[in-house]
Amino acid sequence: MAKIKVALIGVGNCASAFIQGIQYYSRATNAQDSLGLRNLTLAELTPQDIEVVAAFDVDDRKVGKDLSEAIFAQPNNTPKVTGIPQLGVKVTKGPLLDGLGKSTKALIELSKEADTNIAHTLVASGAEIVINLLPSGASNAARFYAIQAITAGCAFINATPNFIASDPGLSQQFADAGLPLVGDDLIDQVGSTQLHKTLLKLLSDSGVHINETYQLDVGGGTESVDTMERTRDAKRTIKTESVASALPYKTEIVAGSTDYVDFLENKRDSYFFISGNYFCNTPLKIDLKFQTTDAPNAGNVLFDVVRAVKVALKKKQTGAVDAICAYGFKHPPKMLPLEDANREFKEFVA
Repeated sequence: MAKIKVALIGVGNCASAFIQGIQYYSRATNAQDSLGLRNLTLAELTPQDIEVVAAFDVDDRKVGKDLSEAIFAQPNNTPKVTGIPQLGVKVTKGPLLDGLGKSTKALIELSKEADTNIAHTLVASGAEIVINLLPSGASNAARFYAIQAITAGCAFINATPNFIASDPGLSQQFADAGLPLVGDDLIDQVGSTQLHKTLLKLLSDSGVHINETYQLDVGGGTESVDTMERTRDAKRTIKTESVASALPYKTEIVAGSTDYVDFLENKRDSYFFISGNYFCNTPLKIDLKFQTTDAPNAGNVLFDVVRAVKVALKKKQTGAVDAICAYGFKHPPKMLPLEDANREFKEFVA
């Protein structure tokens, strides 16, 4: 297949990790070189086949800059793991809409440049896939960019918890336009939700009955600020529903974000509690702490999703693509158990 031409909505930490990852794995040819990837090659495509051709943001420290410089501008704080050559892609000014909450306004230097025509810029860049990496609370902006993608004839990947692929109306609009759509809320490579679900399934399959369990996240970075202010309840609902899908029965479950800690920067601490009973009704309790860096945690899954959407374009799939949604997202239109989601995804890209 030809290069996969993508456009990024939001040049934050996740965009930084994504672009650094493309460069980092650009020469990978074997398992040792591809450490950290689930799939070096997927549908005969490697990360090197992904090309970012357009990017949009509202921060003055990024707008007008080459993308190679913009991904390291403040307030981004994800680790720098590799140098990035000039990419020849200038970050253009997108509309603000609801992209900033009251708390995040203090962290952003809003550009005074005029808003660009998004659909026109997408067409001019040759983009075929748009990736939404906006803050979680930017629900109006997410819908706006989804419509712009339809206008420009692009597939859409919604990495945020805003309901785009899960919205039957929007999904139908993509279907009517003959375009694939995937989402919502990208899972992490080693995220707390997936780890929680895996633990619960392992215990349940072993005959343990789970009585109560919670997963609480504390993080730094602008996304955590936005979550605390605007999407805490929505993320709790999404995470709780996702965790609950790992068990064949209903029980007491809470999963969500609890606070913002500035000195954690782009790191996230997750705390787990599991209470249950096993043989002869013997009690069992588990307490765990788990720490990751947020932005790189999205890269591995996003690489797979982007390549799978390229396959969907070639297959002329339209509307929400269930096999990709269930594999790569916490809130797909159709929730599947982990094994079924992985199996259907492999069958789709085979």
